Amino acid sequence: MDDTCIRRQTAPGQRRRFCTAIFAGCEIDSVLEQASDVDHGHTRQKPAGTRTRLVRAEPGRLVQVQPTACILSETTGGPSGLAAVRCPARWTIRFGANRNSRNRLMGRRFNVQGEMTMEFEGRVAIVTGATSGIGMATARKFAEQGGKVAAVGRKKDVLSKIATPNIKTYAVDLLNERETAVLVENVLNDFGGVDVLVNAAGIIASGTVENTTLAEYDVMMNINVRSVFQLIQLALPSITERKGNIVNVSSVTGLRAFPNVFAYCVSKAAVDQLTRCAALELASKGVRVNGVNPGVVRTNLHRNSGMSEDAYAAFVERSKTTHPIGRIGEPEEIADLILFLASSRAGWITGVTYSIDGGRAQTCAR
Repeated sequence: MDDTCIRRQTAPGQRRRFCTAIFAGCEIDSVLEQASDVDHGHTRQKPAGTRTRLVRAEPGRLVQVQPTACILSETTGGPSGLAAVRCPARWTIRFGANRNSRNRLMGRRFNVQGEMTMEFEGRVAIVTGATSGIGMATARKFAEQGGKVAAVGRKKDVLSKIATPNIKTYAVDLLNERETAVLVENVLNDFGGVDVLVNAAGIIASGTVENTTLAEYDVMMNINVRSVFQLIQLALPSITERKGNIVNVSSVTGLRAFPNVFAYCVSKAAVDQLTRCAALELASKGVRVNGVNPGVVRTNLHRNSGMSEDAYAAFVERSKTTHPIGRIGEPEEIADLILFLASSRAGWITGVTYSIDGGRAQTCAR
């Protein structure tokens, strides 16, 4: 067994319970219920609901840490108790934990004293495309996990709905070079620096190689590629100084050719190559650059392209048949991968574009 894993053992007076959690970067797969312990030669009964967990923090040394039940209690608001360990699903139903509770827990790490730590505490992220979908989900998750977020979008009224003490909003047209430059200046002044840049803004439009106009092509490339390049250049001095990283949101269309979205496919393939080239050039400076390639996700991307609600509903139903998993993705699923790539847990990953598409890239385009 690896030195970072739980030592499986049962001593007299103990019963073993099993669960899974993330602790100090390790997977914990056993919880020991301690009926009693010895304190200065006297047997002392532990309070009801107390659990003892032994974790090997370094070779040859086991340390006692806080139990999963306590962690669940803190994140869900339910009482600490064995029920959380025996059946997390039942715990979720009884005490009102939901996807947000789970996501908050997933983003947290724990030290050997069992204290919760926030992965992005003290770090600043710029997230574009924050008025909907993947960008909005990413901004919220960064904030939930301790980060300060500069949420960027075009619609002030929508941005105002996601503003929190940890999320400051900026209404900017990324097609405007001057506005984009002022955005980065303002973020640096407001937060003192940038650790993470998430380029999630993007547009899509139908069109083939024959009927796409130069004007349509230019707008697509300017939003989907040029703005990414400009933001990287502007934020890079601060990101380099703080040994931060960049995550670009591309698409499965950057990996595979699809019909009737010619300019969009070209723009996302360009984002993927930009990601790889930037990663190669910036690795020596301690800056990582990665990308994600989603399939169809429940966002406003297609609605904003002019698709009617009926057409969008039909598109979603059809997408269930073109994605092997049988459904479209949710923004939070993409955000989870983005946060992982932006975290210290991905410290040896750079220049990679990750498919997160329900298997879409493995199928024939149709």
